[in-house]
Parts: sequence; C-alpha cells; structure tokens
Amino acid sequence: MAGTKIKSYAKLNLALNIIGKTSSLHKIESIIAFALLHDEIYIKKIKSKFHKILFTGKFSKYIGKNNTVSKLLQILDEKKLLRNKKFIIKINKRIPNKAGLGGGSMNAAKILKYFFMKRIIKTNKKELFKISKRIGSDVILGLNSINTVLSANSKLTYFRKCQKFYILIVKPGFGCSTEEIYAKAKKFNKPVLNKPNKNMFKLDYLKKTSNCLEPIVLSRYNKLNAIKLFLEKELRPAFVRMTGSGSAMVAYFQSKHSCDYAGKKFNKKYKNYWCIVSKTI
Repeated sequence: MAGTKIKSYAKLNLALNIIGKTSSLHKIESIIAFALLHDEIYIKKIKSKFHKILFTGKFSKYIGKNNTVSKLLQILDEKKLLRNKKFIIKINKRIPNKAGLGGGSMNAAKILKYFFMKRIIKTNKKELFKISKRIGSDVILGLNSINTVLSANSKLTYFRKCQKFYILIVKPGFGCSTEEIYAKAKKFNKPVLNKPNKNMFKLDYLKKTSNCLEPIVLSRYNKLNAIKLFLEKELRPAFVRMTGSGSAMVAYFQSKHSCDYAGKKFNKKYKNYWCIVSKTI
C-alpha cells in the first residue's frame, strides 16, 4: 500500500450556544465552518505488530501518547475493523493546541473517514458516528469539512456554497482547557438553530449571534480582552469571535486586502503571539 497524504482542516465555531446539560456533557448548538488552515496527515500500511503515530511540526511538542488518533486506532482494533492491519500515521501539526480549533478531533475524524472511504474498514455511517462520539464530541463534525449547523437535537445539516470570509486567526501564548471552561458554564440558552438554513452563514445573521463561552474565557484572561479590543477597534473586521472554548480569536473580513493588512498590523503589535491569515472553505 502506497502512502497517502490527507488534509485535516481547522474547525471554526461561527456561533455557539449551550442549551442544556446531560449527566456528563453540555448540550450545544453551533454554526460551524472550516478554515484552509490544516494539519497534514500521512498514512501508510506497515508490516508491524503495532501502529506507529508520529507528530511533527510547530504544535507537536505537547501531544502525549494518549491522544485522539491513538484512541481511534484502539477502538478500531478493539472492534477488529482493521483486521489486524497496522499503519504508520505521521501528522504535521500546523493547528495550535488548546485553541478551540478542534485540531486533534479533526485529525481523528479525517483518518476515520479515510479508512471508511478506502474500504479499509467495512462498516456503515451509523457505526462511524458511534465511533466518533467515543473519541470526542467534536469528532463527528470533522467527518465532512462542510459548512454545518449542529441543532439542539444533535442533528447535523450541511450547506454548500455559503458566504466565504477571509480570516485572521490569533492565539496568545496560552491555551484553554475545554473541560475547565465548560465547567464554568452555568447558564443555558433557548435553542435558536432548530430550523437550519443557508442564511445562517451570511454576515448579517452571524453579527447577531455569539459564542456563549466567550464571556467566561474573557473574564478569566485579561490578555484575550485586550486582543479582542485591538482586533475590533484597530483592524475593523466584519466581526470578531472566539472559536470553541478558546483561546483562539478569529477576525472575519470580507476582503483579502483588509485581512492581509490586519495580519501585518497584528504581528507588529503582538510579536510573540501566533497568528495566521486564512480563509473559510
């Protein structure tokens, strides 16, 4: 089997509402897009008793042995879906960790989808969703890197050819723990995304929405407050929003020129912070 390279795109929560809580997890609804920013995954079948997982790149340093990819392979072996086949998986990490961009979850999702599409594992989509949920709540979102509305009833609705944005993604020198941020979420919203439609991805609609985790994170990290204020006041994007549980902030622009200029200006002001100019898919 020849090696294959696939792209694992960063996830963006354009809007996020917490609508309740089960015994263990918060229930959310969200408007989701994906950025051109991606990790690169190399997969190849090998003759070995064990799988090999290697992380390289700027954001590979703090990834432990127990990660979303190792968990995926463990589940597939447990279910005997790989039929004793072993793989080497190398991931060039370009998406920062603990940023709310879903890097690890999207990696697992793309590998699972690859195995399914290439018929390396023979199962159905229902089982695919079950495996995704065992790895992490976000993994199911990465099976299709398409504009998605996650409704209160956990239904996913996909939309193509939606409005695109040029984006400036910035992250300070610290990350946010998803578990810790969600633990501080005590207020719930009424569902508003139960009738998904393409207009939800338009600028006028998105300006009226929010990420309900953002106030929690901003109250905890003053540096993020300063970043958001600078993005809004100095760079004048269409809107600025934290993605997921942070700590990445995303400024959305309608023109490439404005976004490129914003990236240069942000780099000049915050030289020690990571940032990248990208675009929604």
